[in-house]
Amino acid sequence: MLLQVDGLGVSLSGKPIVRDLGFQLDAGELLVVLGPNGAGKSTLLKGLAGEHKMGAGQVTFAGQPLKNWSNKKLAQQRAVMPQRVEVNFPLTVEEIVRLGRPAEPLSKSAGILEELMALLDITHLRHRLAPGLSGGEQQRVQLARVLAQIWDTQEPVLLLLDECTSALDPAHQQQVFSLLRQLAKRRGFAVLAVAHDLNLAARFADRLLLLHQGQCHIAGQPSDVLTESVLAEVYGLSARILELEEGYPLVIPRDDEPVSAYAGPSFSTVAPVNPSCRQAS
Repeated sequence: MLLQVDGLGVSLSGKPIVRDLGFQLDAGELLVVLGPNGAGKSTLLKGLAGEHKMGAGQVTFAGQPLKNWSNKKLAQQRAVMPQRVEVNFPLTVEEIVRLGRPAEPLSKSAGILEELMALLDITHLRHRLAPGLSGGEQQRVQLARVLAQIWDTQEPVLLLLDECTSALDPAHQQQVFSLLRQLAKRRGFAVLAVAHDLNLAARFADRLLLLHQGQCHIAGQPSDVLTESVLAEVYGLSARILELEEGYPLVIPRDDEPVSAYAGPSFSTVAPVNPSCRQAS
């Protein structure tokens, strides 16, 4: 277990956004966080990244409370990609990816930069100025920069990614999530990725954490979380679920049933296994 979250609470301007949230993330695991707009997904990630102050609970990383880690040490083992990164300076793609590296001779980082640009399909963009790139190209550049930060570390790694594929075309979405899964399985990275695409999450995630109104509604394997009843409760989405031969579910929205009467789930009717989260069985 690399990351342990117990009773986490995060408030913004005095308003609770994330409440009494608990879960764990193991090395070698890809955990995808889902939920409607405003469910607290980005706030959770920013709390884990240190951008938002935790108002309650405790986060343990690699066996030590997160608050005991120095920023320098964390930077060697935890890398964060926020939902939006504005680049207004005339930097080239290669220069931006290099920003993820520590101060070192270019000869030392050259091989890493080449490898990451190839993996994210941005080698052909290396001399392009970042402000002129499309949204999807910029996302891939930023992900390469984030990975450059921890690429050659020998310590346990935690990746925190907030909608890192939201602007990508379907082929690059598959490419990026396939890469994240490989990093988890082959290199032991612990990956927490916020996403909206239910089918992409179902295809690649080991586990899903579904948030609603700042709390965990349910967590578990994709087939246990992405059910017709859960999607109706949390999203107000009428859908049918197809279990594919490949071993993961496919969510197919229905267009014959209105959802205007949806009033949101009543958490008082959900009997969680623990105070923080209902676990799918």
